[in-house]
Amino acid sequence: MKLSRSLLGLMSCLILGGCAQIPQKSESSPPSVILVLADDLGWADISCQGSAWATPAIDQLAAEGVRLTRAYSNGPNCAPSRACLMTGLDVAEHGVFTVAPAARGKKENRKLIPPKTRRTLEDDEITIAEMLKDSGYRSAHIGKWHLGDDPRSQGFDVSIAGDRRGHPKTHLAPWKLPHLPEQEDGTELADALTDHAIDFIRECGDQPYLLVLSHYAVHTPVQVSEAALKRWQKIWPEGTRRQQKYAALVESVDRSVSRLMDEVRAAGEGRETVILFTSDNGGLEGFTDNGPLRGGKGMLYEGGIRVPMIVWGERIPGGRVNTQDPVQLTDLVPTLLEWSRTRAPESLPLAGTSLVSLLEDGTPLPQRDLYWHFPAYLSGAAKRHGLWRTTPVSAIMRGDDKLLEFFESGERQLYDLSDVSEERNLSEERPEQALNLHQRLIRWREDRKMPMPSTP
Repeated sequence: MKLSRSLLGLMSCLILGGCAQIPQKSESSPPSVILVLADDLGWADISCQGSAWATPAIDQLAAEGVRLTRAYSNGPNCAPSRACLMTGLDVAEHGVFTVAPAARGKKENRKLIPPKTRRTLEDDEITIAEMLKDSGYRSAHIGKWHLGDDPRSQGFDVSIAGDRRGHPKTHLAPWKLPHLPEQEDGTELADALTDHAIDFIRECGDQPYLLVLSHYAVHTPVQVSEAALKRWQKIWPEGTRRQQKYAALVESVDRSVSRLMDEVRAAGEGRETVILFTSDNGGLEGFTDNGPLRGGKGMLYEGGIRVPMIVWGERIPGGRVNTQDPVQLTDLVPTLLEWSRTRAPESLPLAGTSLVSLLEDGTPLPQRDLYWHFPAYLSGAAKRHGLWRTTPVSAIMRGDDKLLEFFESGERQLYDLSDVSEERNLSEERPEQALNLHQRLIRWREDRKMPMPSTP
């Protein structure tokens, strides 16, 4: 009989004498954590990383905290990134490796049969909210979930506005989202979600909490109030109407960050809180250009997987920019576990590494390989990409070297990320490094039993 992951986790907790409380520093209480997760916000969509529009609150968060310029999602689109972020597991473990279906586009144009992807997290997967319960944390998930019907089935105490849907029908009230009371017609969704986030913070009092504020912005439809659009037409008259609307939608996320920072400051030093800001994947081309990065959402090039990441709080020495250490969203679960002094069930093969020493002391991470696996098809805008944004592909990064392997053709592309434009394929100039990375990538896929596409 196969035991569920939850039962295995419970058994390991009982054997170990409880999942919480491992020996840690005891000078301070575990912090509360606010994870602000933007949707489709590109690496270059914040002004401290080159956007054409201002994001003053996010810039302030970066100026007072740590900005990690080599942060990556675990997938090039929403569902796999969120599944990895919530569980700390890789795509082989939870089975969500793309937004279903995996076979996009016309069948006659696909040379391979992609494996089927799960659409949601199975109930027996253990999320960070469930792990932190034993350490006394209260948790809320407010906004986009995309991993099932209700975050409460995955351990969150409070769930507002999240279900299976990957984007809202509208960013302006009425929204018709679960457990989200309607506000005045035309109210922007990011503002309403932030209202409830602040209510949750105040309700927690002195109890430590995990708040995931998962904005639907800036995912399509790119839609803002007329007042916001008119304001941006004055601020940025040279921008197109589409760019002005997009800038206004980004501004709604920036406004949310500002309100959260104000709320945390108002709580005073008696209750320590860390704010962690990031995105689930790269920006969607056509609305944003991802700055110097190649490609966008749906690709394993830098524009599709490199994301903004900023960490802010009392224990984070501010004013630092880390340009050297590559990190992934799967690193956040081990980081939160260390901060909360919580032990994960031993049944969980966590994919990431705690960033606590990097964030608090500036200690560099040991060299390691980062991996991506996307055995699926995504259709492309014909003028920009031809038939596909991507065909089935895996990638490995080690230091500044990054190798992509495309399964249809067997083509391997090697890039030196000191040039983030990824314009020059170095696989023929550096065959030994290309071979080394390819062998490491194959071993990882085999060790992790990654689902692979098959030949018709």
